[in-house]
Amino acid sequence: MTTTPTAPLTSITIPSGAPGTGTITLLLKDSPFSDAKALLVSFSEVNVHADGGDWFTVPFAGGATGRTCDLKKLETAQDILGVASLPAGHYTQLRLVVSSATIYFDNASSGLACDATLTTPLGTKASVTIPSGELKLNRQFDLAEGGGLSILLDFDGDKSVKLTGGGKYMMTPVIGVISVQ
Repeated sequence: MTTTPTAPLTSITIPSGAPGTGTITLLLKDSPFSDAKALLVSFSEVNVHADGGDWFTVPFAGGATGRTCDLKKLETAQDILGVASLPAGHYTQLRLVVSSATIYFDNASSGLACDATLTTPLGTKASVTIPSGELKLNRQFDLAEGGGLSILLDFDGDKSVKLTGGGKYMMTPVIGVISVQ
């Protein structure tokens, strides 16, 4: 897993159902996270890398420009991060861009686990610093023409968020690819 930032990507959009394409669905879940009632993480971009060099943007569910998830609500469930129609072929990497994160200690969030925006809980909270907002997952997969593929990502909250010596919270995202089906 590499977390060093790279140059911005050129977004390539493929019409749904176009010849020579397949559909990819990215799902997100969380391993148990014990220190908070809510952990809201905002994603600003999701991309996949095709063998040969092209990067493709995976649009967020509902066509939103970003997606925020309360990882506490994903301990026993999963939610769709994004869906895309992509050229059939071999892919070598997934890239997630995390724009912000906030931890809430007193109250759980209400409503959905993931959406374009979430209502923030009341009570004590702390911003979570993200040294590198980009996370690369080196996991290869093949997308068949006319086929569909679901990739389940597991965000490990306990390994990702740490209290620093200065009393601040830092996130080094730890996300694993649980399944590719």
